[in-house]
Amino acid sequence: MLDIINNEKAVHVITIEDPIEYLHSDRKSAIEQREVGTDTLSFTDSLKYALHQDPDVILVGEMRDLETIAATITAAEAGHLVLATLHTRDAAQAVDRIVDVFPPLQQSQIRLQLSLSLEAVVTQNLLPRKYGEGRMPAVEILVATPAVRNLIRNAEIHQLYLVMETGAKFGMQTMDQALKDLVRRGHIDPSLASRLARQAKDFRGSLKSGL
Repeated sequence: MLDIINNEKAVHVITIEDPIEYLHSDRKSAIEQREVGTDTLSFTDSLKYALHQDPDVILVGEMRDLETIAATITAAEAGHLVLATLHTRDAAQAVDRIVDVFPPLQQSQIRLQLSLSLEAVVTQNLLPRKYGEGRMPAVEILVATPAVRNLIRNAEIHQLYLVMETGAKFGMQTMDQALKDLVRRGHIDPSLASRLARQAKDFRGSLKSGL
């Protein structure tokens, strides 16, 4: 994502990482990379400092705790494009994880803030290729349409899967749909895909029927 921005947009980008895994060279964008423990004390401190430097894009290497998540949401609400990572199994779980880190009395407000600031959730699973070396990404995509924003605001996270499943025209897809596509194109082993599928029985049946 940063490479696309760097190649296409003249913007100011600040990354906060632990550690820095890839060094970006400026192309169209001006990119500042900061490493936690070397250039800054924490993700939260660096985020607060970054907001005073008028960045267009902020990358948060990992949202690990309440303070970092709260600062990330604040940065997005201020109008910055914020890219952040979170270790979860799927897109719905990512939304739940963000909300659940806060005390119960704050969660309604966080759901409201998230419903207004979230643009998309992308879940990636890197799987071994069926033939040859390397891995193939299976990607689940949740796009924050008005319907998705309403579900988040109303704490109906369990409905997000159905919205993704039927949201192809908005660029959405579930992990099961991504796995099915990779199997049909011969990129990954069907047995591996079946083990990873959320709805394993339906998944195996759809592969057999060719749906």
